Amino acid sequence: MTGAKKQVLTRFVDRLKHVRHAAGEPSLNQLVELTAGMERPLPRSTISDKLNARSLPEWDFVVSFVTACKAFAEKSGAPLERDLIDLSQWDALHLQMLRGVDEAEADDRLTAAAAAELSRRSSRVASTVAPEPQPVPATTGVPRQLPTAVRNFAGRAPELAVLAGLADEAAATGSSVVIAAIDGTAGVGKTALAVHWAHQVAKRFEDGQLYVNLRGFDPAGSAMTPAEALRGFFDALDVPPQQIPVTIEAQAALYRSRLAGRRMLVVLDNARDAEQVRPLLPGTPGCLSIVTSRSQLTSLISNEGAHPLTLSLLSTADARDLLGRRIGADRVAADPQPVDEIIESCARLPLALSVVAARAASHPSFRLADLAGELRRARGGLAAFDSGDPDADVRAVFTWSYRRLSDPAARLFRLLGVHPGPDIAPSSAASLAGAPVADVRGWLSELARAHLVEEHTPGRFRFHDLLRAYAGERARLLDPEPDRRAAVHRLIEHYLHSASAADRLLDAIRDAPVRLSAPIVGVTVADLADGEEALVWFTVEHPVLLAVLDQAAGAGFDLHAWRLAWTLTQYLDRRGHWRDWADTHRIALEAARRLDDKPGQAYAYRIIARAYGRLGRLDEAREHMRQALHLAGELGDRKGEANAHEGLSWLCELSGDPRAALHHAEQALGLLRLAGEHTLLARELNAVGWCHAQLGDYEQALEFCHDALTLNREFGDRNGSAETWDSLGFAYHHLGQYAEANGCYQNALELWRGLGYRYYVAETLTRMGENHAAIGALEATRLAWSEAASILDELGHPSAANLHARLAA
Repeated sequence: MTGAKKQVLTRFVDRLKHVRHAAGEPSLNQLVELTAGMERPLPRSTISDKLNARSLPEWDFVVSFVTACKAFAEKSGAPLERDLIDLSQWDALHLQMLRGVDEAEADDRLTAAAAAELSRRSSRVASTVAPEPQPVPATTGVPRQLPTAVRNFAGRAPELAVLAGLADEAAATGSSVVIAAIDGTAGVGKTALAVHWAHQVAKRFEDGQLYVNLRGFDPAGSAMTPAEALRGFFDALDVPPQQIPVTIEAQAALYRSRLAGRRMLVVLDNARDAEQVRPLLPGTPGCLSIVTSRSQLTSLISNEGAHPLTLSLLSTADARDLLGRRIGADRVAADPQPVDEIIESCARLPLALSVVAARAASHPSFRLADLAGELRRARGGLAAFDSGDPDADVRAVFTWSYRRLSDPAARLFRLLGVHPGPDIAPSSAASLAGAPVADVRGWLSELARAHLVEEHTPGRFRFHDLLRAYAGERARLLDPEPDRRAAVHRLIEHYLHSASAADRLLDAIRDAPVRLSAPIVGVTVADLADGEEALVWFTVEHPVLLAVLDQAAGAGFDLHAWRLAWTLTQYLDRRGHWRDWADTHRIALEAARRLDDKPGQAYAYRIIARAYGRLGRLDEAREHMRQALHLAGELGDRKGEANAHEGLSWLCELSGDPRAALHHAEQALGLLRLAGEHTLLARELNAVGWCHAQLGDYEQALEFCHDALTLNREFGDRNGSAETWDSLGFAYHHLGQYAEANGCYQNALELWRGLGYRYYVAETLTRMGENHAAIGALEATRLAWSEAASILDELGHPSAANLHARLAA
């Protein structure tokens, strides 16, 4: 045989020798003894010939040799790698060797042997690819492979009810096997649920229960092969080794044949993907398979009809129940506040709660308040959950899932750790990563399949606090600080420019205190079509924007902080979020002070005063508005002075001083005319007209307000038009022109509703009700006031009580 062909055989024999060496070097006599009971025992002379490449090692020899080495290693305690004894891998290597040898000269002795062996193996494979179902042989016992029942199992009542329904389905006559696919993030309790429920229904599957941990997310990366899992099942089903075919297809067919006609429960735990599971699924009715995985086994659902069941975090009540079962209900009941803090620190994740419970149970003298303090001092990190056991270490469990990510998805996951939460949209994630939205959508989907994030509503992704802490740890470990800061910069720019665009759609007339420069490279701005979409965007992003504002101020992005606060002004006022309005602008004021930005400070003072006015804190509001007026005067900013006077006018009206209100309104109007601010004149003309109406000069009020309405229409100012229609309605009402007043109020309401100003809707409805009452339309009055009171109740506005009293009267 040629030298090249000889090398093929030599390499294969060297692998056999390596297995013998790794097993602890059993002697030839020991190998003979170990195979004495096998179908193909190994003669001593044959072993020597094969290992010296003097004769061809047939497949039967390989199976007996590797099996004997495995048995010797088990007796001697030598650690053998799974790959060395995986017969499915030896199967492929053996066929490769035979084909390589067979390519030599036809008269070569070894080549002829290889050709004959290839022929025998081909016939054998063909006969075992689709074996005919055989009668089930008598077994030495019914397989009971379930792990120990879960002690102190808590919660999951809805999920258990779903699984109970699937068991009923399996019990009924059907045409296919029933499969439950349980997925969820690391540590959420998938295995605990599957094993707990399997024990509950085990008696319903009288032919036995099979269980295997497929190690799909093993920290060493050595996921179990389907062939390895099937060998364990064959052992449990008393299938003689010599009857096990070579190929995985044939093995799966034999497995399904052995389960035919039986009622079996099969638990396939910790699966990597659907391909790892498919050969292990029974194929006949009466069997039930439970599959658990950290990934969403989508193709198993679509192709095999599996029933998906995604586990979320425990409810607070179930988390408390879990702790009570592990450390004692009396101990939990005695310290409710520390228990709630522990539950929050553990993010309601069962694995984290179990680690803390184990610490508490092993130290019964420890106060729960002290354990809660340990978690608090960890500040959301994972060090407090390190139990020393890799299977129960939160960080290690997360790492198993993280290692399976593609590099771009892993980087995005790490960067999500610097996002302040509570959730994120693809365009925001794209800015965080500095990548196209289309690419980021794919990475987010990958993270969702791995249950490292959750798409809790369409297009919104989140993860629990412990995963956020883990992502942050990985980022600090792998991503340089400049890269992390650049990601935060892109993120803040995204929200600032998106919020600015949304604000302009809400009110194009509103004048910004500063003009934003173009966003930095890598930033994606939210694509919004109109004011309605802008209002929806603000509503969805509201909690995120507040968190990002805090982050910007804390990370040294002060200019971004006060500008972002400004972009939120209209939305927060329209929706009645006045406490948020005050809080955001207190942050803006501090940021402007750090920058020594006087215009920014004046602006922040003015908006805080507005928020305090809405909240009824009138003394504080006046003080802040006067500070704004003082700073604007120092700067020679006439428009700023006008805005401050307009604010003081409004506050005087709220305080019941209409003459002072008129004085400040006229001051503001004069300053705007001097400054040439024609787009803002209409709103101030309306303010002067309103003050005249409050003083009883209704004809004068109509004159100013009609002038304002003309300018509003000219500039397309819907906000200004709404205010002016409301003022005209008030004036007409007091002139006894009730029909005209009602028409004006209707126009104002239509605009306010379209703009989303809930408080102003309530104000106009209140005045419309008074107009209805003046003509005796009591039912219309009741309807208007009831809707207004409902809005004011939701906003927590103090005027709601007065309106309820009027309704009662």
